[in-house]
Amino acid sequence: MTDSEAVAALAALAHPTRLETFRALVAHEPDGLTTGQLVERAALSQSTFSTHLAVLAKAGLVSTERRGRNFVQRADITALRALMLFLAKDCCQSRPELCEPLLAELACC
Repeated sequence: MTDSEAVAALAALAHPTRLETFRALVAHEPDGLTTGQLVERAALSQSTFSTHLAVLAKAGLVSTERRGRNFVQRADITALRALMLFLAKDCCQSRPELCEPLLAELACC
């Protein structure tokens, strides 16, 4: 992940609606959620929510899949992994014990 890709992803997540949406999509992987379900969760109009969804998609964090008459939104777990690795890559400073608490927290699943 490049610096500019990380900045775009972090900027996309730097809004409460988008952060909540992304977290909901991560929690519902691999099935995703329909756009309607996400609009209902966010309690926003379809057009307002679509703007937030477009920001997440442009940052590469969310993809859309058409299933019949529904559009299903899915979190891009590969992009999430890349962002997390980008943020944590230099945390150890060649001292793995510094990252052990972080890795233990991430090993929740």
